Amino acid sequence: MSLPAPDEWASAPPRGELKVASWNVNSVRVRAERIVEWLRTHSPDVLCLQEIKTLEAHFPYAAFHALGYTAAVFGQKTYNGVAILSRLPMTELSPGFMGEPADPEARLLAATIAGVRVHSVYVPNGQSLTSDRYAHKLRWLGRLGEHFDRRERGQPLLFCGDFNVAPDERDLYDPAAFGEDVVFHVDVRNAYARLVGPRGLVDTFRLFHPETGHFSWWDYRQLGFAKGRGLRIDLILATEDLAKCCTSASIDREARKGTQPSDHAPVLAAFKL
Repeated sequence: MSLPAPDEWASAPPRGELKVASWNVNSVRVRAERIVEWLRTHSPDVLCLQEIKTLEAHFPYAAFHALGYTAAVFGQKTYNGVAILSRLPMTELSPGFMGEPADPEARLLAATIAGVRVHSVYVPNGQSLTSDRYAHKLRWLGRLGEHFDRRERGQPLLFCGDFNVAPDERDLYDPAAFGEDVVFHVDVRNAYARLVGPRGLVDTFRLFHPETGHFSWWDYRQLGFAKGRGLRIDLILATEDLAKCCTSASIDREARKGTQPSDHAPVLAAFKL
């Protein structure tokens, strides 16, 4: 993992509102210009990135530093990779699961920002129900819960990222078509429920948008975006204390448009601290 030097930390004090975003960018180097333009428009305090698909040495730090963001990066060549961009100071940076050996898959990165433990999360897809990768996905969600349980007691926490799980029928354009899919099979939804339910994690988007028809991912193939065939699998989960301070949550569908977009749209949430 790449750690910024002390003199690179943002110096601005925490504001009354913390604006957090998450985006699976499907290659940070390919989409660096799009990310920069999006940051200029939306100016979140924190942006969690997933599937950056690059090693730390090749991450485009300078492009984001020019906008006032420091980057913490847990990279991997070709696959996976997560990062956190912040305009506020970051401390206690750590890659992978707390209390476990280093993970060869770069899927989890945490930092403390304005008193909140922020995680950039990229849950395995699972490939197919008969694949070893699906069993790995179910185990990974369980490990994420164990990681949560090891946190400092009472510390507000955010899990921001691509969960590769559609929590319920509202989160798919055609629920009947996904009953045997790795993002909606009953086993993976139960694994997700075991993660969030006992720990009181709150899906911030649903605090403001209980209705169906909101998606964060659309397949590149067969005009998935144009036809509205999407899934909501990108989430910002908050501990109950922090969720009570959430003032807004949204999905920026516009960012899925244009030339060479990611297949995911950014998700955002704001908190009054």
